[in-house]
Amino acid sequence: MEHETQNKIALVGKTIEDFKIIVSELGMPGFTAKQISEWLYKKRVFSIDGMTNISAKNRDLLSEKYEIGRTLPVQTVESEDGTKKYLFKTEGGHFVESVYIPDEDRATLCVSSQVGCKMDCMFCMTGKQGFIAQLTTTEILNQILSIPEAETLTNIVFMGMGEPFDNTLPMLRSLEILTADYGYAWSPRRITVSSIGLIPGMKVFLEKSNCHLAISLHSPFTDERLKLMPIEKAYPIAKVLEELRKHDFSHQRRVSFEYILFDGVNDTMRHAVELVKILRGIDCRVNLIRFHAIPGVDLKSSSVEKMTFFRDYLTSNGVTSTIRRSRGEDILAACGMLSTLEKEKSEKQTEA
Repeated sequence: MEHETQNKIALVGKTIEDFKIIVSELGMPGFTAKQISEWLYKKRVFSIDGMTNISAKNRDLLSEKYEIGRTLPVQTVESEDGTKKYLFKTEGGHFVESVYIPDEDRATLCVSSQVGCKMDCMFCMTGKQGFIAQLTTTEILNQILSIPEAETLTNIVFMGMGEPFDNTLPMLRSLEILTADYGYAWSPRRITVSSIGLIPGMKVFLEKSNCHLAISLHSPFTDERLKLMPIEKAYPIAKVLEELRKHDFSHQRRVSFEYILFDGVNDTMRHAVELVKILRGIDCRVNLIRFHAIPGVDLKSSSVEKMTFFRDYLTSNGVTSTIRRSRGEDILAACGMLSTLEKEKSEKQTEA
């Protein structure tokens, strides 16, 4: 069931097939389905009354049961580097964050798929928050539709709060709407979905979507990765790579690997050599990321010198590697820093 308020059902998050069923049930002409989708996803209307090429009678019929389903962010925080963090209130009174990252000719939105996360990676504040709720397709798309910069976005990355492949169906529906002609009509090459490697959801994604994939790797050694990422026990990185080797990433679709460098933990020559070894045969790139310190975690970021060496070693040995520039650290918007735990606690105290 999609996001509802006051017993009305949200239209944002529905597909063209859904709209066809809705207009049929309401006795409207069949072409009204396309009109609704155009108003929602291309003209981005805020109210059903704004759908002016649909008759007033039919708008009233639609309004009896349905609403648009868009909500504006309840808070905006801007970094000194221009990054903006948006806070959205979700169904059930929870909160989720998304991050807008402007960069010369690009404008990227980092989108969340869950409130909190079950995966409990050592280095991630969202994981420390724990899992609270799944986001509906409505709530995923609302992050994209309802920020002031919505019209200027060039890229979307599912790298915010949550594990996308732990909420596969709503995430896939959002990708369909983003890339379909009746929806946003974006190229799949403008969208990247990041995962720690939940194989069942990943397999469905690879079959159903042509969007880019990013896998959080962080150590090439099973025992060491397990200490950082509990998911290694259920879905070892070796199995993830085995699945990826079944797919062609040399043309339209790209696979990349996220690798946070921790000082003295995963940044040695031994790690670089093994990383080259396990990625051999996969047409990919590795994004090296500086660790952003979070409370209660005894990890430190590698030095610039170590990161540069690591990048150069990988690239010179056939694995294209880049160092990702950190953005929004001063507003807790950088990689691994998203959390609404304190906001959740505050709301509960207020309610009490």
